[in-house]
Amino acid sequence: MPQPVLGILTLYLNNAKQLEEQSVYRRMIIEGQRMGLDVFVFTPADVHASKEQIHALVYDVKSGTWSRKWRSFPNMIYDRCRIQRSERFQQLLRFRSRYNHLTFLNRPLRNKWTIHQTFSQKPRFRQHLPETLLYQSSADLQRMLKHSPVIYVKPANGTGGRGILRIERLKGTRNVFDIQGRRQDRRIIAPRKVSQSRLESIIRQWCLGGRFLVQQGIPLRLPSGRFHDYRMLVQKNGQGVWELTGMAGRVGAARSVTSNLHGGGHAIRAEILLKQWLGSEEKTEKVMKTAEKLGLEAAAFLEDSFGALCELALDLAIDREGKIYVLEVNPKPAREVFARSGDSSTYRKALVRPLEYALWMYKNKNTPSSAKTVEE
Repeated sequence: MPQPVLGILTLYLNNAKQLEEQSVYRRMIIEGQRMGLDVFVFTPADVHASKEQIHALVYDVKSGTWSRKWRSFPNMIYDRCRIQRSERFQQLLRFRSRYNHLTFLNRPLRNKWTIHQTFSQKPRFRQHLPETLLYQSSADLQRMLKHSPVIYVKPANGTGGRGILRIERLKGTRNVFDIQGRRQDRRIIAPRKVSQSRLESIIRQWCLGGRFLVQQGIPLRLPSGRFHDYRMLVQKNGQGVWELTGMAGRVGAARSVTSNLHGGGHAIRAEILLKQWLGSEEKTEKVMKTAEKLGLEAAAFLEDSFGALCELALDLAIDREGKIYVLEVNPKPAREVFARSGDSSTYRKALVRPLEYALWMYKNKNTPSSAKTVEE
């Protein structure tokens, strides 16, 4: 019986054909070989349409070297492509359209605004959403600032903490605001004080040429002055069932309004950070159980709404009372938060689970598992 073949679909970062997660893919290929799964890596640029072949990137476990080989199309495709502004991304869209009949472990999720609106349909999830508007004019900004002393402005399609502004009304003032954030290239924008009219002008400029959200800020500043949140990873297991893989805390860099690791943040085990934040082990256990249930139900609901998924990361804000807010969801999650927090067993599980799920799909006639629907 031939070995099942999994193709990891990704995008080059630049014209030098660099890959962001090559070390992760190497680990997955090694783990796949142990499990009887043949894994290779490719991008839409490597597909030879008329030959119906792929000039794939393959890793030889014995020699420890990468090389190129012509390969037939795989039995299944694991999509790791993240949004980027490039011709490479346009190639990806054409690939997905042309080869839509192939078996994908996961499909693209929609933008943050569409996901927010989808979650808002269910009271189950609505209670865990920060108030959020799609920015269309200064009226949206004013409306949000009336209800919340801190708000965030962020791109509907952004990743990695890029293009986020934090705005805080200064205590004792009506129309003076502190504004800070990160540019699209992740450079930190130092805090500065501005009037309301200046703020409105800055936001208008900031939101040109794209769709942006205005979101209620949740108090997440630690005693150290740094911001923190939690990354939860839920994945399908080797029986095609959603399961919690792990949860880790993220603490932002000094002067950063986000906690992203790419932006200089660091990771810590969730239970340690949460206990420091909530002040008791009992509260911590309760919140982590609630978060797990929320994550599993959210994954099943989004899969029902948008199509096949095999994993999902939820970025959670948890306030001092233990109330959980879903800041955003990511269907192409990085795993290094677990490695960086010192949780090597969860990191390995995060790498292996998509491979186990791929094998389950192959054995079950390539049919993605049906997600359970969430009741009102």
